[in-house]
Amino acid sequence: MPSTSEVKSELVRFPMQRTGERTAEVATILRLAGGLHTISGRIALEAELHTPQIVQRVRKDLAELYGVRSEAKQLPPTATRPGAPQFLVRVLDGETLARQLGLLDQRRRQIRGLPNRLTTGSPTELAALWRGAFLARGGITAPGRSAGLEILCPSSEVAMALVGAAGRIGIESKSREIRGQNKVLIRDAEVIGEMLEAMGALDARARWDELRKARETRATANRLVNFDDANLRRSAQASVAACARVERALEILGDQVPEHLRYAGELRLKHREASLDDLGARAEPVLTKDAVAGRIRRLLAMADKEAEARGIPGTDANLPDELD
Repeated sequence: MPSTSEVKSELVRFPMQRTGERTAEVATILRLAGGLHTISGRIALEAELHTPQIVQRVRKDLAELYGVRSEAKQLPPTATRPGAPQFLVRVLDGETLARQLGLLDQRRRQIRGLPNRLTTGSPTELAALWRGAFLARGGITAPGRSAGLEILCPSSEVAMALVGAAGRIGIESKSREIRGQNKVLIRDAEVIGEMLEAMGALDARARWDELRKARETRATANRLVNFDDANLRRSAQASVAACARVERALEILGDQVPEHLRYAGELRLKHREASLDDLGARAEPVLTKDAVAGRIRRLLAMADKEAEARGIPGTDANLPDELD
């Protein structure tokens, strides 16, 4: 299946020509992956990103769209950042940029959600917003019981803004707080494929759908096998129970059993695995399924009545313990 890194690698190569889409993507990346900090009385804009390719894309957009120069460096591993390297993009004098992106309010405070003009943009801008969110803090897990596409958000307001943006392009997502973290989740495997395509990960979507359909086919096959096994078990148990009761009925009635009922009972005991249809076909003359069932039913009823009159165990006495 497409991994998170593979999806991000495809998304970071997605070509964008329109300024609105580029703005939506870069602003969302900076909102989810970074924050505003005051350094020497100036507002700096920083973002921690996962790959050099995302860093390059962000810096290119900042330079071409806003004429802003940014710094970039690799961060050392820490307890909270083990394993894969992280990279920091910083704009030291970032107040003007933050205002242009809509990340700063009139009181010089970072907004709690996402810029309103982004979340009410065109469908392609909303898709770019989600692409930026995934590049910043997205992840994907395999289709199956725990299938999921998720975005880790810095606040519940950001999460709700992403849910609203997805809804405007016809994709259902949910906001959840999990272990103190705000996340936007898509759990339905088919909807995840739709979001991958909307963001621009067409190759990942194709591989995702292929794996999803393969898993669904296997799951359907397993359900059918389990269903058949259950039916076979029930049929075998019913056959064992029927034969045990017939044996006991013939024992109770002895010579008193009418010949046509004895014949049906002995036919049942002779062909223990056969269905009632098969028993009827084996009878001489041939009997219908209902005729065979009726005769066996009357045989058991007669034996149980006789057993009750004599005060002895009835036809259930021979049943194995697991069939009681």
